[in-house]
Amino acid sequence: MNVTEIASGLRFPEGPIAMPDGSVILVEIERGTLSRVQPNGDIEVIAKVGGGPNGAAMGPDGWIYICNNGGFAWHNLPNGGLMPGNQSDDYTGGRIERVNPETGEHEVVFTECDGVPLKGPNDLVFDRSGGFYFTDLGKRRQWDMDLSSVYYARPDGKTITRLVHGVITANGCALSPDETVLYFAETTTGRLWAVDLDSPGKARKQPGGQPHRLVRGLDGHQLLDSMAVDAEGNVCVATLINGGITSFAPDGSGIEHFPFDDILVTNICFGGKDLRTAYITLSTTGKLIKCEWPRPGLALNFLNK
Repeated sequence: MNVTEIASGLRFPEGPIAMPDGSVILVEIERGTLSRVQPNGDIEVIAKVGGGPNGAAMGPDGWIYICNNGGFAWHNLPNGGLMPGNQSDDYTGGRIERVNPETGEHEVVFTECDGVPLKGPNDLVFDRSGGFYFTDLGKRRQWDMDLSSVYYARPDGKTITRLVHGVITANGCALSPDETVLYFAETTTGRLWAVDLDSPGKARKQPGGQPHRLVRGLDGHQLLDSMAVDAEGNVCVATLINGGITSFAPDGSGIEHFPFDDILVTNICFGGKDLRTAYITLSTTGKLIKCEWPRPGLALNFLNK
């Protein structure tokens, strides 16, 4: 697979969005910014939101919605790379924010659900009705960590409901092409889960009473991060430690691993002609790369139409 480096020097990039003009909007978690990477590699800060901006997605109003995890403590690797750690000393809580990509104006949309504060929102995806699903990975401290949840919310800043709770480090999320299944990854267990949806924001109970079912887990010490779905319904999940992208068949019957040169490959999105270009964040080394993917990506609501 031929790889082209678009930009380097990014401060732990995540949440890439391939824009129609050829640029890629992404977050720099350590820098606390929403940034735009031009095709020539130039990096422009759109907004400095602080905390820990994580997943990002285009909303129906043309604003970029961000999962802000509230901030990490950071560690420098021997090779000069970055590694996130525990909850930061200046952590003030998790939140969902939105940013006007033209002006940089930004505002908080959600900080809680049913009176329970958001801890570490991580990734989000919009459905065609204009609502969005998001994961709350939680925060880790020296001696304890939060349980994770999956939510459904509307951009109105009022409507939010919890679909899943009690999982461990819920990270990336994405919808199936027909939007009847929400996928989410559990980082530390290396598992891909699915939530069957009866309607937007309504999860179907599984035989055991829980709202989620296992698609497949990975063998050995491999962790899962953020994701995108291709046009054939395969779930392409960024993979940590065994750095790369792991493509899961939607029924879990098979997997295919595409390696890249970073132990923390954190996210993937699709853009370019016919959505055949994969844009991938290599986070410890601070790079955004691109390559031609074997299959076209799935068009995202409010962006690739």
